Amino acid sequence: MNNEIRMSVSSMTRKDDKKAIYVMFQDGRKSAEFEVPEIKLLSNDGFTDEEIDQLKEYMANSMDDIYEVAKRVNPMKGFMGAEQGK
Repeated sequence: MNNEIRMSVSSMTRKDDKKAIYVMFQDGRKSAEFEVPEIKLLSNDGFTDEEIDQLKEYMANSMDDIYEVAKRVNPMKGFMGAEQGK
């Protein structure tokens, strides 16, 4: 992985009557999507097992920050292309 990895965070959603957040990492052509709070890998295109483990560790250590970003995400603004999360 390089230092230019991008992370996208969804708003809080409900899945099977539980709260869920979806987190996507992109590094060039590589991408991986996870479901939080379980840190469940949903898809992986190009990341190695070691890199996936690093991403999982990062999310485990940054869970409070991920929740804070998710609280600020407005799905309608995202649909309209507005910058969010600040």
